[in-house]
Amino acid sequence: MNVVWRSSSVNNDGNECTKASAQSCGECIQAGEKCGWCTDEDFLKQGEQKSTRCDEIEALIKKGCSKASIEDPRGTVTVNKNQSLTDRTQDGVKLKPDQITQIQPQKLTLDLRSGEAQTFNLTFKRAEDYPIDLYYLMDLSYSMKDDLENVKNLGTDLMFEMQKITSDFRIGFGSFVEKTVMPYISTTPAKLLNPCTSDQNCTSPFSYKNVLSLTADGSQFNNLVSKQQISGNLDSPEGGFDAIMQVTVCANQIGWRNVTRLLVFSTDAGFHFAGDGKLGGIVLPNDGKCHLQENMYTMSHYYDYPSIAHLVQKLSENNIQTIFAVTEEFQPVYQELKNLIPKSAVGTLSSDSGNVIKLIIDAYNSLSSEIILENSRLPEGVSISYISHCKNGVSEKGENGRKCSNISIGDQVTFEVAVTAKGCPSKGKSETIKIKPLGFTEEVEIVLNFICECECHEDGIPNSPACHFGNGTLECGACRCNEGRIGRVCECSKDEVRTEDLDANCRMDNGTDICSNNGDCVCGTCECKKRDNPEERYSGKFCECDNFNCDRSNNKLCGGHGRCECRKCICDANYTGSACDCSLDPSTCLASNKQICNGRGTCECGVCKCTDTKFQGPTCEICPTCPGVCTEHKDCVQCRAFGTGDKKDTCEKECSYFNLIIKKKKEELPQPNDQPYINHCKERDANDCWFFFTYATKNDSTVEVHVAEELECPSGPDIIPIVAGVVAGIVLIGLALLLIWKLLMIIHDRREFAKFEKEKMNAKWDAGENPIYKSAVTTVVNPKYEGK
Repeated sequence: MNVVWRSSSVNNDGNECTKASAQSCGECIQAGEKCGWCTDEDFLKQGEQKSTRCDEIEALIKKGCSKASIEDPRGTVTVNKNQSLTDRTQDGVKLKPDQITQIQPQKLTLDLRSGEAQTFNLTFKRAEDYPIDLYYLMDLSYSMKDDLENVKNLGTDLMFEMQKITSDFRIGFGSFVEKTVMPYISTTPAKLLNPCTSDQNCTSPFSYKNVLSLTADGSQFNNLVSKQQISGNLDSPEGGFDAIMQVTVCANQIGWRNVTRLLVFSTDAGFHFAGDGKLGGIVLPNDGKCHLQENMYTMSHYYDYPSIAHLVQKLSENNIQTIFAVTEEFQPVYQELKNLIPKSAVGTLSSDSGNVIKLIIDAYNSLSSEIILENSRLPEGVSISYISHCKNGVSEKGENGRKCSNISIGDQVTFEVAVTAKGCPSKGKSETIKIKPLGFTEEVEIVLNFICECECHEDGIPNSPACHFGNGTLECGACRCNEGRIGRVCECSKDEVRTEDLDANCRMDNGTDICSNNGDCVCGTCECKKRDNPEERYSGKFCECDNFNCDRSNNKLCGGHGRCECRKCICDANYTGSACDCSLDPSTCLASNKQICNGRGTCECGVCKCTDTKFQGPTCEICPTCPGVCTEHKDCVQCRAFGTGDKKDTCEKECSYFNLIIKKKKEELPQPNDQPYINHCKERDANDCWFFFTYATKNDSTVEVHVAEELECPSGPDIIPIVAGVVAGIVLIGLALLLIWKLLMIIHDRREFAKFEKEKMNAKWDAGENPIYKSAVTTVVNPKYEGK
């Protein structure tokens, strides 16, 4: 096949609509929910690709496509069946189980547009007195001998307790041991007859036995269960999974109704699962079908144990809620199993099953108080999300959005469901999915219709002359080419052209660049590249034009006052210049006196160019070196109004350029709002008196001055109060100083007196002897005296 187009790599970056490079309306609307297709046949400019018709709606309108010419189909939600929620008893009549409605609506049809979520609400309400089927599945290995004795009266006792919950209750019983092959049981003839010790009377081993199908007769349960005998096996794990599978899929033999289905699994051991059958030479996977003959599972030696995932699938399909009643030793194992099986519970079974009734009641209340939504398998490309609105205003998203807990009878909860499609799933064929609350038989049927084509697709004109002599179908404003034809209007055949012949038509002025290096040469015609920014486009026969390479001003294309066409700015009204940055509007040049540039300049591109060098500013009103208006005209106003001032001798000659109006008081002078532009002045005369006047230039350039006759002169100082104040001040200062001196002396005296008192108290007087004192007594000692 000959190559018929050539280019460098095309840049398709942009939004999801332009990235899709859609060649038809159908491809466009599948690209995203914001995408639209322009059906106007004259929409494309020379050099633009067919995929330019696909873009976001606002972008298409900016490009010149009218809203009426844009294909933008939207999805819808239609409710087909919407029966009201009911209780078991309505208008005094007890409804049949299949007449009770707990979820609303029951059937919907969704028309899905790619990327656009369709949202609807599902409401659920637990009905009062809803029927219950309970099947008790018991391990009859030897270790459960004492448990069997307590279960023999379970039927009537449990029936009595369940009557408090529902008036329509049925109960069934089944038992299991293990696969009847080595190494799970002993296959010697004697052990096959009695697997227990010689002093124990046990029944032959079996895999699963349906002892009693579901019945409302509790006494029948007691009679049949009391006749059951214990059996035995070799290994510790039991074959309970085989039994659960058969109870689940053998609906007719068990007698399941379309009501609440409970399966109580009672054991004191672990379980075998898929793969363990290899120990007995069993390699065929469990087929998940019913194999009961005369109420006995007959294929345990042929099929392996089911896997946990297989059990989860079958339990969910058949709306069965499982209660694991196990001993304390195996609680951790079955807790982990519970986490893998939705709508299941685990209870601790006493060593002799004495608490089984309380265990079942508690587990049922726990299961029934939780609502979990589950949907069937979704078609590829379809996704679903949930938001739950539960009791007390609690809302959850994600996986928690599927469930509500602590739901009592009569409570009503709502789930917000959103379904989204991507592209055109299932090749446009309708699909049906179902949503149901786990453990309940009711379900919501949802029919999915996919919007894969636009409405204008049906109005296509096959072999249209507009598509190069009938080589394509004119559809939605563009040609969809027949097999073997390419080009914007299908003008090129893949088999009849050579690349060398086409390239010459894509070179501007016989140059070397194909399509100015801005496009692809397809069938001798340039198709211009796309830009990162969808609003930027190449155009022209040779893609030589674009709408983004024009002059800029203030970092804006064409100054923000024009549009760029083929690299030249087309300016808006009142703007000119290569970047449309020159305004022709003189309003920006008006000075405060309503004159253009204050009469001292010219207005160019909306900016004043001052001709008088003394003036500056945006409107030539600022004159740093000029005296103020008041100072400039002070002498003339003073001489004409009061006959004083420096110009009183030359007043008539120099000061006749304004009209003088005399007012009595300054309050009577014109206010700022009375005239467009007015100066209020306050000046001092030779006598230090203030006089007031206003200076205003009218629209006819005449000057008008209003002067107040009343002057404000400062009054002389009052001598007496000043002298009196000075004397009083001196006297007061003297008195204050005397008082301060007296206070300091009192403080000093008190400190000295206190010091004297303290020294007086601390004084000590010595009691010494008089140095000139002589005693009157003389003592004489006999020198001869020896003390005898």
